[in-house]
Amino acid sequence: MLALVIMYPLLSAVHQSLFRAESGLDADGFVSDVETFVGLANYTDLFAGESGRRFLNAFANTTFFTVTTVFLETVLGLCLALAMNRAFRGRSFLRASILVPWAVPTAVSGLLWRWIFQSDGIANNLLGSEILWTAEGNASKLAVIIAEVWKTAPFIGLLVLAGMQVIPGEVYEAARIDGAGWWRQLGSITLPLVKPTLLVAVLFRMLDALRMFDLPFVLIGPGKESVETLSMLAWDESNQLRHGSASAFAVMLFLYVAVVAIVFVKVLGADVTGAKELKLMSKKTARKNRLAATQTTATADQSTSELANSEQKKAEATR
Repeated sequence: MLALVIMYPLLSAVHQSLFRAESGLDADGFVSDVETFVGLANYTDLFAGESGRRFLNAFANTTFFTVTTVFLETVLGLCLALAMNRAFRGRSFLRASILVPWAVPTAVSGLLWRWIFQSDGIANNLLGSEILWTAEGNASKLAVIIAEVWKTAPFIGLLVLAGMQVIPGEVYEAARIDGAGWWRQLGSITLPLVKPTLLVAVLFRMLDALRMFDLPFVLIGPGKESVETLSMLAWDESNQLRHGSASAFAVMLFLYVAVVAIVFVKVLGADVTGAKELKLMSKKTARKNRLAATQTTATADQSTSELANSEQKKAEATR
């Protein structure tokens, strides 16, 4: 199944990126488009000419959106998790309401925010200005960031909340007895213990943000240079029947996502599969077994020694 849904499309994209549709004459002398092998020409074109300019712009937009939105989502998600983790009346309602943006489909979310950001929409009415949010420029980037953070911050919040729920309450009680305040508990207990969960949440969000397509496509529209991402660029090339260059864009995006994932897993230590936790549990179990075996051996030696002393005393008494 993995070979069918992952490896085959990936290898097909790599194979397609080595060809380019060019006009030529068929066997009957008619002009037709044929797939010509061009090697790495589609990849070299990514850094030269008009195609290179669009690729570098889309690469910069993708990186900017990823870094900005994930940072804001992490901060806001952590605040949401801290709020949901506290015991107060109405906590269940707060948790349910925070899930609403995450539950809304991205296309519907884009249409909702497009209605808010239109020229006579709610945003301009509240600001008392005439900002063209859905046109070219920095305003369109800000609109995409606001909509993306609103929708996906609850995802990080819920994952971080799950990590906070497994922290023993005795740890906080001991910290309060030692005089640690809320900020000290946050920096010395909550954040270090929730770090593995937070890293996994940030990794998932970064991989999702790098493939951003539907929200800027619906909210701002296709062909807008200020918000065009790598996924949108690959879609546009494919829509123009330039499948070779579209595949090259898709392969470059795949490599970009793979590099980010490797950095998080190998360098930052994100435990995506739970292998580190399983290894740690195995080590703890082996340590307990060794300790139990040592205690059993010590008990047996003590019993043997006591039995020998008892026999010796009996022999002396008999003599």
